Amino acid sequence: MGLIDLVFYTFLVVVIIQITFYLLLFSRFSFLKPEKTVLKEVPVSVIICAKNEAENLKTFLPSIIDQEYSEFEILLINDSSKDNTLEVMEYFENLHNNVKIVDVKSTEAFWGNKKYALTLGIKASTHNHLIFTDADCKPLSKYWIKEMSARFNTKKEIILGYGAYSKIKNSFLNKVVRFETMVTAINYFSFALVGMPYMGVGRNLAYTKKAFFKANGFINHIKVKSGDDDLFVNQVANAENTAICVLKETFTESKPKTTFATWFKQKRRHVSTAKYYKPSHKVILSVLYVSGLLFWLLAILLCLNSFKWPIVLGLFLLKIIIQYIVFVPASKKLNETDLLVVLPFLEIFLIISQLIIFINNLISKPNHWK
Repeated sequence: MGLIDLVFYTFLVVVIIQITFYLLLFSRFSFLKPEKTVLKEVPVSVIICAKNEAENLKTFLPSIIDQEYSEFEILLINDSSKDNTLEVMEYFENLHNNVKIVDVKSTEAFWGNKKYALTLGIKASTHNHLIFTDADCKPLSKYWIKEMSARFNTKKEIILGYGAYSKIKNSFLNKVVRFETMVTAINYFSFALVGMPYMGVGRNLAYTKKAFFKANGFINHIKVKSGDDDLFVNQVANAENTAICVLKETFTESKPKTTFATWFKQKRRHVSTAKYYKPSHKVILSVLYVSGLLFWLLAILLCLNSFKWPIVLGLFLLKIIIQYIVFVPASKKLNETDLLVVLPFLEIFLIISQLIIFINNLISKPNHWK
């Protein structure tokens, strides 16, 4: 067997692996039917940790204050801000009885660690049911709290939501940012649906105070600067205690990065936490990424050599078609259908970017929380 034959058979295996992921895993989310939920209102604490976010709080906090919900508090954590974030928080606190402030001073032991500030905020919260978002996020409806909290019950202690990014016309970077966000969401929603929840995003995440303290909070990864959302979920979530919430009324929307440099820096921090995931999660996610990378590399190599090109082309198209079959309904659920037109190009760019980020993280450590 020659080298090119080995490449061909490797490509065949890679295509089978990719198709298996799409048909057996991602399709669980794509073809998920809307869940009917009894809206039982429980007291909720919405927690927002902010560091130098004065302008964003002015813009986005009103959309949370205006939520239609009977009993909720908004707990604002000022994480050693150097701008007038605290003054903005105090302005809203004076106007609204349900706004509460936790002013965190910088300490040498926990300098630059968002988890320390969040822990103080969680301790200060009044209610057992907690919903988290960021200062630059806004809920896309007045029913965000109502629908997210409705997923809590005696078994479900962790609720995974979708944190979208706003659209910018004629911006390739914006499409990359939203595509990466959509693919990540399809991944963690699908894994949760098959009983293997491995992450969530702090832009739209909920869990109980009881679950937080039962796990001793962030203590297992307190020295890791990032991962207050995904590492906590990876540690605590399981098939029984985790639910997902994908109604469009529950989406939050954030301001996306507008330069490749800032986006790259943000992704370096996010990717750096993956090495702390459970071993089984790391293996499956590695297989998913490597098979995606090899799919494109081997397809290009085989086409350049014109080796069994009708079969190679057929396998290539089969994978792409199945990917679209799965991604079309998924993108509709997440309101990202405009990305489908350039899906292959976005996938290639994202795979290359992730490889570069991984190599960079091996060479040097990414920066911490702001």
